[in-house]
Amino acid sequence: MIVRTVALMGGLAGAAGLSQYPEFTQQYTQHLAGQIEALSAVAADFDASAARSDLTRDEALAEMTGTAFLEDRRADMTRAFGRLYQLTTHHDALKAAGPVERLAMPHRMGDAATLRGTWSGFKPAMPLTLAGALSALVGFVVGAVALRGVFGLVAWPVRRLFARPSDKPPTARVEPPVALR
Repeated sequence: MIVRTVALMGGLAGAAGLSQYPEFTQQYTQHLAGQIEALSAVAADFDASAARSDLTRDEALAEMTGTAFLEDRRADMTRAFGRLYQLTTHHDALKAAGPVERLAMPHRMGDAATLRGTWSGFKPAMPLTLAGALSALVGFVVGAVALRGVFGLVAWPVRRLFARPSDKPPTARVEPPVALR
């Protein structure tokens, strides 16, 4: 009875938690779009400066040498361009996926700054969509199985310690062989 109660509690906690995933991914995608917009403005400004000097982006980056400041700035811009590419790739994949498909895409939500920004403003909501219901169902099953498994592992040594002799399986009796006359 206790194991079932614990499994039910785990299932309900998992359902409540994972049912929020579709809304969280939606808000994450919106924050991601804001990050992309800001980085795109920086990239466009850099590219415009390079174009005024008849340089491509790579040529302009290559010319940023000679002083520690220029080399640091080149490294900063290279990181910004790389981050812009990575965020755009993740954003495009999340945007193209439907809410149910996003359940299989947690790897597309790996930008720490965007995660922090999304989490700080996230407000849980009642899931009234198919994706929310499926997330709740998956969360219930995962939570119930996980808590039941943990409870079983923790209780296993205790059950063995307090097992009564009648709880143990009977040992097989071996009859002595019958002598032939």
